[in-house]
Amino acid sequence: MALPPRLQTIVDVFRSSPKEFRLEALLDYSRRLPPLPARYVDDPSLLEEVPECQTPFFLATEVDDEGRVHMFFSAPPESPTVRGFAGILLDGLEGLTVEEVLSVPDDFYYGMGLEEVVTPLRLRGMAAILGRLKRQLSARP
Repeated sequence: MALPPRLQTIVDVFRSSPKEFRLEALLDYSRRLPPLPARYVDDPSLLEEVPECQTPFFLATEVDDEGRVHMFFSAPPESPTVRGFAGILLDGLEGLTVEEVLSVPDDFYYGMGLEEVVTPLRLRGMAAILGRLKRQLSARP
């Protein structure tokens, strides 16, 4: 299945880049992850933990009146790889429809060459983040 265009562009850039660039790009995405909106800071119970991640990682999804997905992520700054993956998801999927997000292959990130720059344990955490995000969207009425 084809990836959404923005996510496909990210995958293509990572895949065609040298290993050193992939790690630096992942770190750049981690730095660009926006802070949580006040409603999530004030009530962290609105966020769902992703326990499969090595570090404390939380997420929430919202779907607006037009059926567009909005994602919110919380991870400590000292966890740049997982924050970077969250940044990639945000950049590649934010504002798409629920159906478009649900159609993203669970292992799309293998096409990025990330297995050369992060550990298998981190890759499993990345899969868990996408899986949890999709479960939240699937559970919506």
